[in-house]
Amino acid sequence: MGAGRSGVLLEIVQVGDPVLRRRALPLAPEDIVKPFVQELITSMRETMRRASGVGLAAPQVDESLQVVVIEDRPEVLATMSEARLVQLGRREIPFQVLVNPSLEVLGEDTDEFFEGCLSVTGFQALVQRWREVRVRALNERGQPVEIHVSGWPARILQHEVDHLTGRLYVDRMDPRSFTTTANLGRFWKARPAGEVRMSVSRGGDDDLPGSSA
Repeated sequence: MGAGRSGVLLEIVQVGDPVLRRRALPLAPEDIVKPFVQELITSMRETMRRASGVGLAAPQVDESLQVVVIEDRPEVLATMSEARLVQLGRREIPFQVLVNPSLEVLGEDTDEFFEGCLSVTGFQALVQRWREVRVRALNERGQPVEIHVSGWPARILQHEVDHLTGRLYVDRMDPRSFTTTANLGRFWKARPAGEVRMSVSRGGDDDLPGSSA
């Protein structure tokens, strides 16, 4: 489905599609306000929401452009415990458009959590990300914006900016932690990242939870 109509749901391309490995093209401010880009942004918003995502980059809908949308809605956060929100550093992010984003790492602290991707459907893995970042970009009107975030919002931004450089989270993951989403919930979700890393790094099926001789 093309992006030429306003608010249509777009197909999210999956890992293996060459568009996900290309460096996306920047947009001039005067191009951002053109109908095609405005309609693309609207369609990306609706596609992200329908897929229950918190971010989406244009290459994920087969448009190799430096356009990202992010949003973490309060109704989604309400389904999580306060303890889990604090652990993740997760909080509401109003809908925001970032064009030609430039990411700057702040500080030296990192966090490691399970991370998934709408273009790698059905899987997750531990990914280490910087805890605090600053992003400078243009908004949907072609105006400069700057955001300074930490915790889960910083993870979202790093994940989406990676998409614009042709990089996926699987390039950064701990490969031995790679799991189906179903098995994440079954075995690993409630366990600290360090404990998961120790379990999966031992080697041998006998060290994995739920295995039998």
